[in-house]
Amino acid sequence: MDMKSNSQAMETEKIPCLLAQLAIPAVVAQIINLLYNIVDRIYIGHISGVGAAALTGVGLFTPILMLINAFAMLAGSGGAPRAAISMGKKDNKTAEKILGNCFALLILMAVILTIVFFTFAPQLLTLFGASEKTLPYGVAYARIYILGSIFVLIVMGMNPFITTQGFAKISMMTTVIGAVINIILDPIFIFVFNLGVRGAALATVLSQAVGAIWILRFLSGKKTILHLRKENFRLQKDVILPCLALGISTFVMLSTESILSISFTSSLSRYGGDLAVGAMTIITSVSQLATLPLQGICQGGQPIMSYNFGAGNKERVKQFKVCTIFTSCFWLIILLFPKLFAGIFSNNTDLITYTAWALRIYMAGIFSIGFQVACQQSFMALGQAKVSLLLACLRKLILLIPLIFILPLFIQDKVFAVFLAEPISDIVAAAITTITFMSRFNGILDRGKV
Repeated sequence: MDMKSNSQAMETEKIPCLLAQLAIPAVVAQIINLLYNIVDRIYIGHISGVGAAALTGVGLFTPILMLINAFAMLAGSGGAPRAAISMGKKDNKTAEKILGNCFALLILMAVILTIVFFTFAPQLLTLFGASEKTLPYGVAYARIYILGSIFVLIVMGMNPFITTQGFAKISMMTTVIGAVINIILDPIFIFVFNLGVRGAALATVLSQAVGAIWILRFLSGKKTILHLRKENFRLQKDVILPCLALGISTFVMLSTESILSISFTSSLSRYGGDLAVGAMTIITSVSQLATLPLQGICQGGQPIMSYNFGAGNKERVKQFKVCTIFTSCFWLIILLFPKLFAGIFSNNTDLITYTAWALRIYMAGIFSIGFQVACQQSFMALGQAKVSLLLACLRKLILLIPLIFILPLFIQDKVFAVFLAEPISDIVAAAITTITFMSRFNGILDRGKV
């Protein structure tokens, strides 16, 4: 699709049809992206004899993984809406400057993060709750993954620029290609070559490398509207700082996920040992079955909202009504069949039973996440960085992390108290976010400020 037809579709296509065209590929991409995160754990959890310990060790790498993702999305989620708003104003030159500056920033961050995390991986994993039994598996996985983090940053940071141009299917293929390669290589490296957790990490890095090459070829090719040009790689304050200001909310969301993961694993390690930490590793993966498709729905709607906000088409900005049905259905399935989900990741009977109990507690409020994510992402699509940042902080930083440490002081079952912090914060944050959204949305549209 060329630039003219894409722009016309953004301005004239019926919203339900346009949302379906952009959201369905984005949801599929997020579901496939989920495979990047969980397929390693599924195979690792079934390694004969050491699966439970290896799964727990790899799970302790999650905070570092989330921080890498957070820095990638600082550029991607902040730059892509700004580029879309500029495109809506027919200013593609500025949009290309945003693209080039965000790419240069990603490369700079990749170098710094690789050096820091590779050097201090053992110390960080120990801080997160690794025991003598689980630490070797965590370090082995972490250091290989960290060496390939540049590919992760490119894939996550640049792919939103493809979606925001209306090329949702191309964006989806980035994830599809990488995920398929990962699924094929994982059992070969882990079991055939007997590389264990190192094989899982190597498979993920190679699959992300292919995805990065795919993205760079597209953004420097003929089909893209916005081109990656060398002259735009020099960082400019007036270009990159507004992107960072907008992307900071997503960065906070993901980086607080890292702090949250540390809070959970350190507390569970103290109160429940390796079994509780292993259960949390599985729960983290299961929760992504809900949150990643939800993000896909929001990603599909974001270009529509950003473009039409920039173009001044206020009525076409009002289009978000989808997410809660999905999270409510997921909530019901989890409560009914927790052992089914736990069994995907392990064949250890004790770990499955423990995880099933914990899942029902942890997921009790997940039905409300649809409100939280949809409203917060809508504010970001409209360029409302401050409100988006505040709402991003609310659920995890202000509510959940303190509750993880406070509730065990008042509840006798300490592990139960740690898991209970999640549904309490989910429901409270969703209520506050929805009220804020309903009270401010029309005012933002009327002012038309970016």
